Amino acid sequence: MILVKDAFMIDPRTGREGRQDILTEKGRICRIGSAAEWESIMRGFRVETYDARGLVAAPGLIDVHVHFRDPGFTYKEDIESGSRAAAKGGFTTVVLMANTKPAVDNEETLSYVLEKGKKTGIHVESCCAITKGLRGKELTDMRKLLEAGAAGFTDDGIALLEEAVALEAMEEAAALGAVLSFHEEDPSFILEHGIHAGRAAAYFGIGGARREAEICMTERDIRLADRTGATVNIQHISTKEAVDMVRKAKKKGIRIHAEASPHHFTLTEEAAMQYGSLAKMNPPLREETDRLAIIEGLRDGTIDLIATDHAPHSTEEKARPLTEAPSGIIGLETALSLGIMSLVEPGYLTMTELLRKLTWNPAVLYGFDRGYLAEGGPADITVFDPQETYTADSFASKSCNSPFRGTKLTGKVKCTICGGRIVYRESR
Repeated sequence: MILVKDAFMIDPRTGREGRQDILTEKGRICRIGSAAEWESIMRGFRVETYDARGLVAAPGLIDVHVHFRDPGFTYKEDIESGSRAAAKGGFTTVVLMANTKPAVDNEETLSYVLEKGKKTGIHVESCCAITKGLRGKELTDMRKLLEAGAAGFTDDGIALLEEAVALEAMEEAAALGAVLSFHEEDPSFILEHGIHAGRAAAYFGIGGARREAEICMTERDIRLADRTGATVNIQHISTKEAVDMVRKAKKKGIRIHAEASPHHFTLTEEAAMQYGSLAKMNPPLREETDRLAIIEGLRDGTIDLIATDHAPHSTEEKARPLTEAPSGIIGLETALSLGIMSLVEPGYLTMTELLRKLTWNPAVLYGFDRGYLAEGGPADITVFDPQETYTADSFASKSCNSPFRGTKLTGKVKCTICGGRIVYRESR
C-alpha cells in the first residue's frame, strides 16, 4: 500500500478539489478521504507513506505524442530512458509514434515496442503507421494492428499527401472506431524545415516553412473527417488559421481533436533566432499572434490536448549547420512547468483545466481507463509543487536538445506513482 498523505487533490474529470489522503492497494485507489478513518484497513499491511503536505496530487499525466526512437535510433533515446524521462516529468502514460526503423507498421515491431514498454514501470502505448513504411501509398492492416494492441494510427513526421489514401484511411478508421493523428505539413510550401518563413527565416537567410503548409492540410483533413465521421487528431497545431478551422469544425460537430505542444504556446520564432537548432522543430515556432491563438484555443476548448512531441536528438546532430540539423526538442521533463508558467500563472487556464488537457482528455480520446482520481480507479498519481522553482539543467532523457535547458522553471514534480508503485521520487 502507498498512502499519499495530506495532498491537495485535483481530479480533472469531476473538478473535485481539496485536501485529501489517498490510499492505494494492488494498483488501484482504494480510499480517498482521511487516513485516520482507515486504521483498520491499513493494519497488517506494509504502508509506504508519502508526505504531500503543500503539494498537489493529480492523475498521472498522459502524453499522446512522444518519440522514443526505439527501434532503430536508440543512441538518441530508447524505451527505458524515455520512460524514465516521462516518470520524472510526471507522466504515467505515453503514446509512441510509429516513425522508428523499422516503422511500427506490423505486428512484430508493435509487439517489440509493447513488450519492452511493459518492463519500464509506466504505461507505454504505441500508435502504428497509417501506411506501410510511412510511404503514404498503401494502408497498413488496421484491424489486425488494433487487435495486436495499437492505440491508434499516424504517419507522424510525414504528411499523408494523397487525398485518396487519407480518405481511405479515414473510412477504415471510422469503421473500426480507431483514432487517426495527422502531421499537417505540405512540403510544397516548405523550402527549409523547422524555421518559420517570417522574421526567423529572413534572419538566417533561408526560405523556411510557410504557414500555408499547415493550413491547407488541416483544411483537407477536416473536410474528409466531416465526410467520413472519422475521429481525427490534428497534431502539434501551430497557426492561428488552423486553430480557427478546428474551432469551426467542432462547432459543426465534426470529430476533430487538436493538440498543442508546450513550445508552441510558450515560444515564438524569436526563440529560433536566439537558440538556433535547439528551437528548430516541425512545425516551426511561429509568430506571437499564432502563440496567442493557440492559448485562446486551449482556453476555449478548441484545443483539447497538450502533447509534448518529445523528440530527442544527439548533441552532435543538433550541432550541425541549421539547415542540416534535425528538427525537434525534448519535452517530457519540462511540460508541466511550461503549462503552469505560460497558461496557469497568467490566468489563461486554471490548474484543473491545465491538468484536464494533460490527463482526462487524452484518456478519453484513446479510451484509456486513466486520467482521473477516484476510489476504485487506477493508482496513477503525480505529486508536484506548483510553486517551486528549479533550473532545468539535468535530464533523465538520453538527449538534452531543449531551448529550456538552463532556464529557471516553476512547478516541480516530486513523486510519480504508476500502477500503485513509485516510479519516480525526487532525490533529497
